[in-house]
Amino acid sequence: MADETISNSVQCPVCFKDFTPGTINGHLDTCLLSSAADSPSTAAESGPPVKKVRVSEPVNNCVSSSSPAMPGTQSSSSVFSLFQANKGKLDAQPDRSAVFTGKRSPVSAFNKGTKRVLTEAVSGSTGTETPSVSNSETEKNINHLPARNLLSLNKPLAEVLRPNTLEDYFGQNKVVGQQTLIRSLLESQEIPSLILWGPPGCGKTTLAHIIASTSKKKGSARFVTLSATSASTNEVREVIKQAQNELRLCKRKTIMFIDEIHRFNKSQQDTFLPHVECGTVTLIGATTENPSFQVNAALLSRCRVLVLEKLSVEAMGSILNRAVAALGIQVQGQDPTNSSYRDKTSSSEPSVFIEQKALDTIAYLCDGDARTGLNSLQLAVQAQMKSPQPNQSTQHGFPQEIVVTEEHIKEGLQRSHILYDKAGEEHYNCISALHKSMRGSHENASLYWLGRMLEGGEDPLYVARRLVRFASEDVGLADPSALTQAVSAFQACHFIGMPECEVILAQCAVYLARAPKSIEIYKAYGNVKACLRNHKGPLPPVPLHLRNAPTRLMKQLGYAKGYKYNPEFSGPVEQEYLPKDLRGVDFFTWTPSDP
Repeated sequence: MADETISNSVQCPVCFKDFTPGTINGHLDTCLLSSAADSPSTAAESGPPVKKVRVSEPVNNCVSSSSPAMPGTQSSSSVFSLFQANKGKLDAQPDRSAVFTGKRSPVSAFNKGTKRVLTEAVSGSTGTETPSVSNSETEKNINHLPARNLLSLNKPLAEVLRPNTLEDYFGQNKVVGQQTLIRSLLESQEIPSLILWGPPGCGKTTLAHIIASTSKKKGSARFVTLSATSASTNEVREVIKQAQNELRLCKRKTIMFIDEIHRFNKSQQDTFLPHVECGTVTLIGATTENPSFQVNAALLSRCRVLVLEKLSVEAMGSILNRAVAALGIQVQGQDPTNSSYRDKTSSSEPSVFIEQKALDTIAYLCDGDARTGLNSLQLAVQAQMKSPQPNQSTQHGFPQEIVVTEEHIKEGLQRSHILYDKAGEEHYNCISALHKSMRGSHENASLYWLGRMLEGGEDPLYVARRLVRFASEDVGLADPSALTQAVSAFQACHFIGMPECEVILAQCAVYLARAPKSIEIYKAYGNVKACLRNHKGPLPPVPLHLRNAPTRLMKQLGYAKGYKYNPEFSGPVEQEYLPKDLRGVDFFTWTPSDP
């Protein structure tokens, strides 16, 4: 009988004592209550997320029916924490219930609104709504983090400090400044379909996020983000279908932001046409390429193009000052009482300082790219905080001082980030500027634009080919040796390559800029082409006396008959060389008539 009793006993998972099946339930309830009372914080922290139940069910159903009444959330966490197989893995996982604040009651954690917050907060950024947790709340939390924690968020600083209001949006006053039409429309939530065109880091995505944040606060529209680099046409159609349902059922508009919209081909862009036309979605596209070439003409006519300029040095200074204030970094030479330095730093962290020259260096070297500037600042500060600082420690337990200097910034940036795209619009802009500077005999401008192209990574042989063309088109017969110089420069570049050939191209560019100019050959040949295009009917035949007669039959037909061989005459030979219809035409002075 004793063996039978032992085999039928059940072990308590809390105290590991043996009990009979009839008494285990009562003991388990008592044991759970006592363990939860001993360490309520541990049970709450180590437990997994609260199990979602139906709203109609009582919260206490999460526990056994034989249990006495107790707070549902606490007991649920305790029960699940006891039977968790590996608590270490549970602690290593991100706290998915972090969106719920500690002040919220247990019952409110199961309402539908909170469930929606959880779903959207963990969803991806591609093809999904932006989280219901407002960006302003996130920014407030970020602003209260010390510098070390803010720099260790595993995110680029440009993304962490992305502004949420137009007041913190610098450098685009011509587009969204005070008293502008677009700003009035944004503040009134009458947002038209937009194409944001500008260089990298000028604020295209940030402006879209500001629109999303404002729409979220006012609840006037639903904001969906897609990236043309990864989204498919089916995803776009699905978002449009959701927008139709949202507009029909909830009377709420949908704003669709397409980053890098130029990556969509023409057929993919056609997907938006009917829905932008009828107002089902408001399209906001961001692109670094000229929309005249990369965006469908039909879609372009339905959107307003906003041209965002490269950020100025002053705008970059304002952006960097805002970042320094958010990081709690003190600028050397400034009074710390006039900044948020004391609020941002703690006694357990090193005091971080930065030279004003270092900030100025970032503003100048980032080439108007705010993303490059902020990430360079983050890299320099992180490198100095993690590197050993000899002779910097202080006594009495106070933190050591870290100073970010101009040399640290230059070491991280290496060189200026020149905006140049060998296959984009900037390629044609720079070569056009070089050509026109040489045509205007401005040798300094010619050298500058040549340097912009070569330092930006342009193929030197492409530049050399353009110089050969210029030598004939713009210098021509005014200095026939210019063509020889240009061809020699091309051959030299082909022989030795970059970077040695850069001075050869510079010599040729200056020679062509200083050379006398003549376009009579260029204009005369242009008149010939116009004459051929505008000729009505079949082209006139070659005169018989100018034709070649290698055979007897051709000679019998009159080929080459009457041709006067010029070397056999001591003086000029009177002979017609043009077709009969064009006799007397001087293409150097001839003006083509309209066809």
